[in-house]
Amino acid sequence: MEAFSFATSSALDKLAVHVRIDRLDGHQKPIPYSVLLKRPDLRHRASNISSHSELYVTAQIWADSKPLTVPVQTAYKPFKHARIWNEWLALPIAYANLPASAQLAITVWDLSPAEDTESNLHAIPFGGTTISLFDKDNTLQKGRQRCRVHRFKAADGLSGTTTPWVIPPARKGRQETVAECVVDEQVAEMQRLQELLKKQEMGDIPQNPWLDSLLFRKMTKIQNEALKAEAAAQARHSRAYAKETNGDGRKEDEDAAAQELFYLDIELPRFDHAIVFTDQEYPPPPISTIRLASESEIRLRPPPEVSFGPGIANGHGDAEIGRLIRIYDPEIGRELNPAEAKHRRLMRSQQTDSLDRDRKPDVGTRDQLNSIMAYGPLQELTAEERDIMWKYRYYLLKDKRALTKFIKSVQWNDSLEARQAVPIIGKWAEIDVDDALELLGERFSHPAVRAYAVERLKKADDDELLLYLLQLVQALKYEVSGEGDDSSLARFLVTRSVNSFTLGNFLHWYLMVEISDFSEFQTDEFRELFARVEYDFMSELSKTPEGEEMKNTLKRQGELLTILNKVAKDIRFSRGDRPSKIAHLKKYLAEPKNELAVIDPPLPLPLDPSVQITGVYADDCNVLKSSLMPLILNFKTSTNTKYPIIFKVGDDLRQDQLVIQIIMLMDRLLRKENLDLKLTPYRILATSTSAGALQFIPSTSLAAAITKYKGSLLAYLRANNPDDTAPLGVRKEAMDTYIKSCAGYCVITYLLGIGDRHLDNLLLTPSGAFFHVDFGYILGRDPKPFAPSMKLCKEMIEGMGGNTHPNYSQFKEYAFEAWAALRKQGRLVLNLFALMQGSNVEGIRVEREGVVRKVEERLWVGMSEEESMGRFERLIEESVQSWGPVLIDWAHGFVQNLRR
Repeated sequence: MEAFSFATSSALDKLAVHVRIDRLDGHQKPIPYSVLLKRPDLRHRASNISSHSELYVTAQIWADSKPLTVPVQTAYKPFKHARIWNEWLALPIAYANLPASAQLAITVWDLSPAEDTESNLHAIPFGGTTISLFDKDNTLQKGRQRCRVHRFKAADGLSGTTTPWVIPPARKGRQETVAECVVDEQVAEMQRLQELLKKQEMGDIPQNPWLDSLLFRKMTKIQNEALKAEAAAQARHSRAYAKETNGDGRKEDEDAAAQELFYLDIELPRFDHAIVFTDQEYPPPPISTIRLASESEIRLRPPPEVSFGPGIANGHGDAEIGRLIRIYDPEIGRELNPAEAKHRRLMRSQQTDSLDRDRKPDVGTRDQLNSIMAYGPLQELTAEERDIMWKYRYYLLKDKRALTKFIKSVQWNDSLEARQAVPIIGKWAEIDVDDALELLGERFSHPAVRAYAVERLKKADDDELLLYLLQLVQALKYEVSGEGDDSSLARFLVTRSVNSFTLGNFLHWYLMVEISDFSEFQTDEFRELFARVEYDFMSELSKTPEGEEMKNTLKRQGELLTILNKVAKDIRFSRGDRPSKIAHLKKYLAEPKNELAVIDPPLPLPLDPSVQITGVYADDCNVLKSSLMPLILNFKTSTNTKYPIIFKVGDDLRQDQLVIQIIMLMDRLLRKENLDLKLTPYRILATSTSAGALQFIPSTSLAAAITKYKGSLLAYLRANNPDDTAPLGVRKEAMDTYIKSCAGYCVITYLLGIGDRHLDNLLLTPSGAFFHVDFGYILGRDPKPFAPSMKLCKEMIEGMGGNTHPNYSQFKEYAFEAWAALRKQGRLVLNLFALMQGSNVEGIRVEREGVVRKVEERLWVGMSEEESMGRFERLIEESVQSWGPVLIDWAHGFVQNLRR
């Protein structure tokens, strides 16, 4: 097939439909006196007085027998020798909004000082024509068009229009006369010449000025002769079939009209390519959440006959059950109930500030308000609860818990209500950080609300802000700012990061990872957003005295990571066994030209900016046994100590980075409760979507320790921390560290739903610190069946001395204390995960809407303290007695042995 270049009509979303009204051609015969006697009003019509009277033209778009636009009219113009307007009309609709059935209805209007007896107007239709804007191939018509004018009729845009622009040829039902054949030939010749003229205008035929002038005069003569011949033929045909006359002279008028033939020349815009109609695809309508009937209910009554709606597939195996489907309900798609919205406006418009300031709730209302205050961040307020929060807003000003509930009760789309609410927010008692983070979520879009939350965050110190920085960067996606203006949250992050190198370091790398994310889940809009914030950050750095030095440091960090990324890829994809890869790595690191052996001046490590690195120990490096071949590098520090890291290429570390950040936060929350559980939240920094660095903690996996010490973790602890005077022969500090860390990680990994737990990703340091690594599955996802909710295996308990030893009771006490402390801070954890819902972290991307709900379910929100403690104790005992972990660990060890 030949190449066909075209554009879609949807691309013309800003171009209005245009049409040029050129000229009116035709011959009008004088009205017989017999007709004028019966219709004296005809003698006053302008077209009957003069053959070049002033007519005007209106154009209107119709589709599916309905008008789409208002009529557009030509300007007044006097005519001398011919009715030529030569005027472009712009209709108030874009080409992109035209349906395929769009028609252009054009009416030529005559004027009369006497009102028309039928329309009672002074404007009387001279004639009308209707032309489709798209042809039978759904291609937009363009160029010059010659339209047949139907006398005394206003153009209609009906689907079966009575004023078509082209009259279809009559069926050959009788023998044609010689005169009719001559007329057909003249009309055909006229049409042929018009087609050639159109081709010349489109550039398909070259122009020749002197020859074209002769041709145009000849064409005008042929056209006039063809018009006369066609009109005469039409008159003969009319006389042959007109046998009835009307007493009021209307039939004579119609006969006279039948003998007149007029054509209106118009021109449609030309485009470089053909414009093909494309329909706009809308998403399927929302589906109501109607509960499907149970199987027993189906047997009791016949299933309803319901057709499938858009986007719904029959996923049931049973045909009878498959007919019981979710039904489209248009009310589900409404964000607000119109009746409730009207009621809310009426009720709140009757309430005045002077009355509300002194309003106090009764005992029952106070209890209801306290119940609302206890709601979690996911709890929606009913219409009644929103009205109560608004009614007693001044009473609740001193309760910091009530602010987020009050903001939820305001309809921010109502400008009047928003103007009343904004001043009240500034008078409220200062909220906690967890509530401020909630106000930066997706559901709160009003700038005043988000600006208030930012003002609260300004009071947090840098260390606390660093704990939330990962979520605050993602919260930038929810900012709504004016054109050309940045958001309050972006300004705050940039300002604080300029004044703190640690904040600036992590803000820079968090932004760079998002900018480099070109996956299908990251839109161009968000990449541009993060790039704009990074540009603002660099611009602000240039304005400070130390800014240039900080920019240079960040640039050097980027160069270091680029080199590490290159060497990691070379090692990973190079041929040879692991010893040869290690030798190649040492050689590369030792070469002076690679600038890794000596780093001068010292450079803050991107993973931990508090550490100044001066080089790499080339002889003290390694390549781990893994499919990705991660590197172990020991950096020299300015204090002459080693800082080991793992650098990995080919893996997205953002999910591990998120989990470690939450563990760091929980460690801080537990320490505030004077509960140090000896956690090991090692540092992780994703430097791109496929590379990153991890702090290396010298340790041994539980699988390796058990293998080396014949199935006993207690023997491992005793070998590394011997004390003959202590119980179980293990130094008291080491055993205490082991018990506390086991308790802390059991609680935290349960809350975060960490999956794929086996003995190879449970590690133990010589000092007794137990910790988890490799967080590829979170929020309850697990690749293995029968996985327990909490990872507490018999090997871990054996290291404490068994479940009958006092150490096991002490472990449970620490676990209960950690559970109670973290449960009290559940709102903060939930709000942090809510801010991450729009992120491209794999474990969140799988089910964005259910992320926060899953964490909330594990916090057992709404359950009493006593009831939650009893349930948590049962969870621990069930995890100890479960046979699933034993089977999983055995299967994992068997597979690992096969790989070796």
